[in-house]
Amino acid sequence: MEENFDFIVVGSGGGSMCAALLMRTLGKSALVLEKTDKLGGTTAMSGGVMWLPNNRFMAEDGVEDSHEKAMTYLENLVGNELPGTPRERKHAYLTEGRKMVDFLLGQGIKLRRIKYYPDYYDDEPGGSVDSRAVIAEIFDANQLGEWADKLRPGFRRMPAALDEMMMMGNFKNSWRSKLMIFRVGLRMMKARLLGQRWVNGGECLQARMLQASLKAGVDLRINAGVTQLLTDGSGRVTGVVASIDGKERQIGARLGVLINAGGWARNQRMRDKYRPGSSVHWTNANPGDTGEMIEEGIRIGAAMGHMDQLLGSPMAMPPGQKDDDLHPMSQTEMSKPHSILVDQSGVRYMREAVSYMEICQNMFARNLEVPAIPSWLILDTQYLEKYMLAGTMPGTNKPQAWFDSGFVRKADTVADLAKACKIDPAALTTQVDRFNGFVRNNRDEDFHRGEREYDRFVGDPENKPSPTMGTIEKAPFYAVQIVPGDLGTLGGFVTDEHARVKREDGSIIEGLYATGNSTASVMGTFYPGAGATVGPSFVWGYVAAKHAANADNLAMAAQ
Repeated sequence: MEENFDFIVVGSGGGSMCAALLMRTLGKSALVLEKTDKLGGTTAMSGGVMWLPNNRFMAEDGVEDSHEKAMTYLENLVGNELPGTPRERKHAYLTEGRKMVDFLLGQGIKLRRIKYYPDYYDDEPGGSVDSRAVIAEIFDANQLGEWADKLRPGFRRMPAALDEMMMMGNFKNSWRSKLMIFRVGLRMMKARLLGQRWVNGGECLQARMLQASLKAGVDLRINAGVTQLLTDGSGRVTGVVASIDGKERQIGARLGVLINAGGWARNQRMRDKYRPGSSVHWTNANPGDTGEMIEEGIRIGAAMGHMDQLLGSPMAMPPGQKDDDLHPMSQTEMSKPHSILVDQSGVRYMREAVSYMEICQNMFARNLEVPAIPSWLILDTQYLEKYMLAGTMPGTNKPQAWFDSGFVRKADTVADLAKACKIDPAALTTQVDRFNGFVRNNRDEDFHRGEREYDRFVGDPENKPSPTMGTIEKAPFYAVQIVPGDLGTLGGFVTDEHARVKREDGSIIEGLYATGNSTASVMGTFYPGAGATVGPSFVWGYVAAKHAANADNLAMAAQ
C-alpha cells in the first residue's frame, strides 16, 4: 500500500463526512475520496432534509412522537419482505438516528426542525401530520475559505432556508408569502453589502459537514475516483485502488471501506438493464452517479437489492435544457388547483397530490397499460395567473420556444387542446368535466385528492375550500409534457443493521460497509417523508463508522 488509513469513504455524499467525522472524534484516521471535482454528492444538490422520527427537536417543540409510533408507520408502509427492509434495520435506523443528531450537534453542526412538513402517508398508522424533517441552518460559504469552490452548488443560492423558499412560491395569492420575499430581499441586500455567500438546502448541510470535517482533520480529496476494492485471501476488503491526479494508487484501510458513491442514475446501460424505459436525460442526480462502485461490488460477490428502484421526481423538460442542467421538478406544480394529469389517451389515472416518488411509480405502472410517458399536465389560465410553471413566474406569457417545440400545447377549448395533443377530444373533455364536478362538490370521488394532510401541504393554502382542487374552465387551456424523472437510484448493496455489506448467501463481507443511494434502501419501494434518502445516508454512515471503530476498540481491549 502506498498510503494507509483507518477508514476510507468512497464518495462525498450525505453520510460520508458524518462517518469520517465520527472516526476522527474517536482518534482514527479517515480519508474521503471523491471522483468528481466537487464535494457533496447529490445531497448538496438536494433540499438537504433528513427524515428522522422522534428527534430531539420534536420533543423540544412539544410534538408527540416515539420509537414505537415510527416503527408502526414503517412496518405498515414498508414491510419486512425486501432485502433492505428487515425489522432489525428499521429499528436500528430509528434508534441510531436520534444518536446521530446528538453527535452532529455536539460537533457544532447547526440543525433545526421544519415546523410543518407532514409525512407523505400521514394517514397511515404511525404517520405524523407535523414534521419529522430536520435541516441545517443556512451557512455563509465564505467560512470555508478556499474550500468553498470545491463544494457542489445547490439548486438555488440565497439567504433563505428550505421552508422559507417553499412558502415563497404562493406569492401571487398570499400576503405571508409576499412578506417572506420581502424579508429574504432584505437579507440579500445585507449579504451583498457584507460580501456574504449564503447557501441553503443540501448545500448548507454539506458545507457545515465540510467545515467540521476539515476542523477535525479528515483527509478529503477530489478528482480521486476509486477503480477497485482490494481484498485479502479471506475476502476481507483491505483497501482501494484510486486514480488520483491521473495515477493509480493503492490505499489501505485498516478498519474498513464505506461505499457512499451514489447509484447509477447517469448510466444508461445500467438503466436499460434494471429500469427499462427510464432515461439519463431525466435525472437531477450529480454527474458522478455512474454506478461503477455497484458493479465493483458485484465483482467481489456483494448482494444487490431493489435494483429497479428510482427516487422518482416528475419533471418538465423545456427545450434547450442540457443533461447537466437541473431540470424543473413538477410535483408541487401538479398539486396546485386548476390542473390534472392525464395519460396519452386523455384519462386521469392518479391522485396528483402525492409524493414525487409515488407519482413516477404511477406513471411507469400506467405506461404498461396505456402510453403515459410523457403524460400531460392539463391546466387553464387561472393556473398560469397564480402559479409558477417549470421554473417561470406566474403569468400567461411563456417562452415561444415552449410552444414551437410542442413542450406546451395551447387551445381555446378543451376539445381543441386534446386535438393538439393527439388525444380523443371526447375523452379529455369528459375527464375535465368530471373533475370540475368534483371541485364543486369538494370531493374527488376517483382518487381522493385533498383528503390527506400532505395533499393540502403541497397545494395552495389560500385556495378555498380545497388547497389542491380548482376548476379547469378559464380559456385558453394548456397542456405540458411531464416525464418520470428522478433524483437518483435506490438500489444497491444489501447491508445489515450495522451497515455491513452482505453476500448472496447472507454472510458478511468483512471490512466493507455501504450507505446512501449505493444501498438497497431501508425504506423499500416507499418514500415515507421528506428526507428519506438523506436521513438514511447520514444514519448508516454514522452506524458504519461506529461499528468499525468499536470492533477495533474491542480487539485492542482483548489484546
